[in-house]
Amino acid sequence: MAKESQPTQKFIDIQSVRENTLILKNGSLRKILMVSGVNFDLKSEEEQGLITYAYQNFLNSLDFSVQVFLHSRRLNIEDYLKKLDTRQSEEENDLLKTQIAGYREFVASFVGQNPIMSKTFFVVVPLDPIQIPGGASGIATKLFGAFKKSSAQPAQDQEKDFQHNLLQLNQRVDRVMNGLTGIGLQAAVLDDSTIIELFYNLYNPESVEKRGLAIAKESGRERAITDIIAPPAMEM
Repeated sequence: MAKESQPTQKFIDIQSVRENTLILKNGSLRKILMVSGVNFDLKSEEEQGLITYAYQNFLNSLDFSVQVFLHSRRLNIEDYLKKLDTRQSEEENDLLKTQIAGYREFVASFVGQNPIMSKTFFVVVPLDPIQIPGGASGIATKLFGAFKKSSAQPAQDQEKDFQHNLLQLNQRVDRVMNGLTGIGLQAAVLDDSTIIELFYNLYNPESVEKRGLAIAKESGRERAITDIIAPPAMEM
């Protein structure tokens, strides 16, 4: 029997992105923080102990789950090579122009033969509309809940619920960011375009990396987020 191609959109839990927030199909909300890294091995034994203790206190201070993940991807040097091309064309000294051309060729060849990976750390802060009853702590809730809101709910009520949930989520984000600051890390909330860029590159690892607003602009704002980030189909 021939394999049937299934649209990958059906396997993606993302409904939309708005107000720097990821909205899942089950009504849950997610904020994504990009976090700076620290080379733990280069720290002294005393510094390592302080960092470990601060991280332990940070985790113990939370009554909800968080997800930490590392995204490794091939470094995109196209913009850097374009700057070298511009610098070469503007240079009037023939010797310097030749040196710039040689350096550009070396960089392009080296990166082409030896892919350089950039690593980015993210922390996902969740909020599920329905928590587990009976006084269970939020840390027991799953990152992707099973609750799905009724589509028959009036749009005005849906917006009211969204803003209410968003307020709670932002409070959680503040707690997480304060905790990360205590460890000596810097964190920033991803905006809508950066979230789209992140998931496009996650779902299209073999594609040429796309950056910035071009991803959303190419696909049109009226299209669903899953149509933007997902590959066309997968074999089942």
